[in-house]
Amino acid sequence: MIDPPTITQTNTQPAAVIRLAVPPEDLPKVMKPGINEVRATVEAQGIKPAGPWFSHYQKMEPRRWEFEIGLPVKTPIAPAGRVTPGELPARKVARAIHHGGYEGLHESWGEFSNWIKSQGLTPDADLWECYVVGPDSGPDATKWRTELNRPVR
Repeated sequence: MIDPPTITQTNTQPAAVIRLAVPPEDLPKVMKPGINEVRATVEAQGIKPAGPWFSHYQKMEPRRWEFEIGLPVKTPIAPAGRVTPGELPARKVARAIHHGGYEGLHESWGEFSNWIKSQGLTPDADLWECYVVGPDSGPDATKWRTELNRPVR
């Protein structure tokens, strides 16, 4: 289930990121370790997060997804291990909030994509999810919120 979508203009947001390329079925294996690594690097450098963690998907082919796991930061980080400076881009995006567990994201993205098309908008190839409220806040998945962002023209 998603809230009514909106169109907004994002600003460039500096971030600490890990770039990955994996088969889609491996996402659950790499997400938690990846964000833990990003968080530890940011904390070790004494930098405060500037928002919730995200995944920014650049390429989503059937057998390989290329994406970044990241954490917005107020000041740029120094590269450390797999963690490098990155950013969420300044773009015109369609945005909606998914309510519930991550297993429902696929259905919410379908509903959201249909809305984008119904508005006569053309989506760009990339997209990102910001995990506003998730497992870190508690086990009740009905309270989780994921922000869906799709650049559009």
